Formats: sequence, C-alpha cells, structure tokens
Amino acid sequence: MALTGEKHHQINSDKCGKLNVYTMGDDHAEVVILTVHDLGCNHRTFNNLATHQAWTNITKKALWVHVDVPGQEDDAPDLASGFKFPTMQHIAEGLLDVVNTLGIKQCVLLGEGAGANICARFAMLHDDRVLGACLVHCTGTTAGFMEKMKDKIITYRLKQEGMNPTAEHYLETHRFGEDHHPENEEVTRAVELFKQDLKTKINPRNLRLFVETFLVRTPLVDKASDMKINILLATGKNASHNHTVHTLYSALNTSNLSKPEKKTVELLEIDDVANIILEAPDSFGQSFLFFVQGLGKLGHLSSASGRKESLTLRGRTMSMEEADLPKGPESLTKVPGRKTSVPIKPVAE
Repeated sequence: MALTGEKHHQINSDKCGKLNVYTMGDDHAEVVILTVHDLGCNHRTFNNLATHQAWTNITKKALWVHVDVPGQEDDAPDLASGFKFPTMQHIAEGLLDVVNTLGIKQCVLLGEGAGANICARFAMLHDDRVLGACLVHCTGTTAGFMEKMKDKIITYRLKQEGMNPTAEHYLETHRFGEDHHPENEEVTRAVELFKQDLKTKINPRNLRLFVETFLVRTPLVDKASDMKINILLATGKNASHNHTVHTLYSALNTSNLSKPEKKTVELLEIDDVANIILEAPDSFGQSFLFFVQGLGKLGHLSSASGRKESLTLRGRTMSMEEADLPKGPESLTKVPGRKTSVPIKPVAE
C-alpha cells in the first residue's frame, strides 16, 4: 500500500462544534490509528511520530487519523465568544462523529496526556468501535490540590498576558518532567521547539480553555469496570504524571480480574525518560507493535524499526515469529520496562 500525504478534514460534532482532523496513509490500510494530543500540542506530535524512522513499517500499513482538540490547531483564531468549550467527556463523545464521518469501523486509539484521557473515555463509551487503546501518560484521577492551584495560576496568566514564562514552564514540566537531561541534545531541541511553538503557533486563549477543562476532569478510576478492551498504558519513569498512570493501571487490573472475559492490561514504563514519544521512540514503537499484533493486526511485521527483535515470555526469549503464534490463556508477556500482570488472550482479527 502506498503511503499518501496528509489530508485535512473539518468534521461537525454536536458536542464539540467543528473538529479539525488530519488523515495520513491509505484509506484501505490494515489498521486505523486514531490519535488525540496533549496540552500545548496538536496533531503534529503524532504526525512527527508516524514519520519517525522507528515507526516506518507501522506507518506503511496504517491509516493515521489525527484529531485536534477545538482551537488547538496551528495559528488558530480565537474561539467564538459564545462557544462553550467541551468537557473531556464531550470531546470523547465527539470522536464518534469522526469515525462515523470517515467510515471507520474499528480503530486503535493512541493518546498522550489529556488526549489519552479523552481516548480512554471514548473506549469506555464505544468499545465496539475500538480494537485497543495505547494511553501515554494517562491521568486516571481528578486534579489534586497542588495541580489545581498551579492550573488556576496558569489559566489566569494565559487569560491576562497570553503565553508567558510561567505557563511555558508548567507546560514544559507537564510534557517533559521536572528534570529532562540537558546533555541529551535531541531532547533539548525538542523542548526548545515546543516552547517556540507555544509562543508562535498555539493560541494562548484557546489553550487556556483546554487547560481549564482538563483541570475539572472527572476520574477514570471510578469507571474502570467500563473498560472492556485491551489496554497498553505507557509512561516514562520521570514523567510528571507517572504516579497517576500507576493508579489507573491498578484500578484497571482490579476491575479486569472480576470480569468473565478478561482483556489485557499492560504497563510499559521506560527508565530514565519522561516523554517516551520524544525520548524513546524506538522502544515505544516496538512495544506498540507488539500490542497491535496482540490485537490481530500487523502480525507479518518484524519490528517497528525493521530489525528482528525479541521479547521475553515467562523468562525465556521468544522470536517475533513465535510471537505471532496464538498464545494460551495463561501467557504473560514482558519486555524490559514493561509490566504485565493480566493473562493475555489471543484476539480474533
């Protein structure tokens, strides 16, 4: 399948108004990957990931569908004064209009931060439209006292001053953790580019509304029993929301154990990084491919980078060819930094 260029769609949603959606790839690709971005970002985050060399094999066989939260696209005008910014739940409900309009029967969700929270809500609402969900730095709890105080200060200053150093630092920490490695030139460039985009491309008034709706999010852990699909939670060890990812992982595990038809709940945690998308695209790509193959897709691919990789199955090394074989109900899969505690069952394609 030939990889085609990016296409822009404007899709009307009753809950969100007009959504800017960008597709990349073949409309008849083997798998559809639907993405939602984090605070201070837009679809470019996942566009860059999809075109990274470590993800080339996946991208050639996928249709990417990138969704921008209202008002977060590059050089966006101010949202209309009468526009009521949607809640996290309403944005999730709006994703149904996206898949319906584009004629997508089922997709794999990939979200980061606030976008991961939105993807989780969509999966709970419409599990029949979702094969599985990879949630990066997904916050499963409500905002704590300190987070609320910080967010209120940030949103106030965004409203009064536009983009400012305080808001930049908050958003930088949100995405890259407290102490990203200054000796890592690639990460330093990514941080500087992120800050530059905040100043020149992201509308601060619209961003304030997104931060505010994230601040008043309802908890996901209370709805863990509504999650009926396979989940890969992914986080960097140094990520600012690492602890809330673990909280969600525990809640999903506990809920899953009581279900007659168990689904996989896996945790990928990569040491010495905060933002796994930017700092560890190779490791993340490999784990994402394993996850998608567990859903019955892309089984013919060796690895995201094209190299023959291996994973560990109950303490022994298993080739990718073996990994494609059906697994028994008690199989447990583990790779370095990846924690799995729920039996893996094969998923019919």
